[in-house]
Amino acid sequence: MINDLILRTQKTLVQSKEFLHLEESKLNHRNSPESWSALECLEHLNLYGRFYLKEIKQQMNVNQRPSTQVFKSGILGNYFAKSMLPGTSTRKLKKMKTFSNMNPINSKLDKKVIEEFIAQQEEMLRLLETAQKKDLNNIKCGITISKLVKLKLGDTFRFVIYHNQRHLLQAERVLNAAN
Repeated sequence: MINDLILRTQKTLVQSKEFLHLEESKLNHRNSPESWSALECLEHLNLYGRFYLKEIKQQMNVNQRPSTQVFKSGILGNYFAKSMLPGTSTRKLKKMKTFSNMNPINSKLDKKVIEEFIAQQEEMLRLLETAQKKDLNNIKCGITISKLVKLKLGDTFRFVIYHNQRHLLQAERVLNAAN
């Protein structure tokens, strides 16, 4: 699983670096007044990344237990992770409402958003490397919507990385529509 998540993150990193070559006017284009621009998609991910990267790192530092077993996804964690998977040609991307504190619509954004996202993906790769020696089942991470709910470390990684893929695809669709 970790190897799959590393590959997904590496692909996300390559794709996001390509955005640096685009004009800011194109990156700020919206298909409609209520939809997000490519930069708003990435800023949304940055907002989540600021929370989850810190939480993952902190929980891995606190719990030093080495990995002893194969990762088995939890019921809630598996549900959250799978709900973030981007659509495929056979499966449509299900629209979801975002929380207002994670909604960047109408923000003034520039390419610093992309630079932060790239830095977050590089940090994610470092965390995934470290996680290969960690107990993905017994290390628990808090989530943004409730301090009472905690997910297994493996499910937290899956959720964040699938969420990144989902919104990177959304950003690419916006950019393609702008052409």
